[in-house]
Amino acid sequence: WSSSALRDWALVKPQRRGLLAKWLWFHIVGAFTFAWRLQLSNFGVAESRKKAYADFYRNYDSMKDFEEMRRAGIFQSAK
Repeated sequence: WSSSALRDWALVKPQRRGLLAKWLWFHIVGAFTFAWRLQLSNFGVAESRKKAYADFYRNYDSMKDFEEMRRAGIFQSAK
């Protein structure tokens, strides 16, 4: 560091006016952006998951599944 750079840095005054507005603007815009992106990703995931569950249960036969598991010996109480 040169002495002129240190001297210039020492003369920088702190920001007093508009600091709250700047902070709020930054964080509010960031929060809305985050929420918007989260909603978009959630929409993509949730809709595909709902479709996958609907496709699975459209042709699902629980009694057939139960009989296969019973024949495999998974259930001890149901012979």
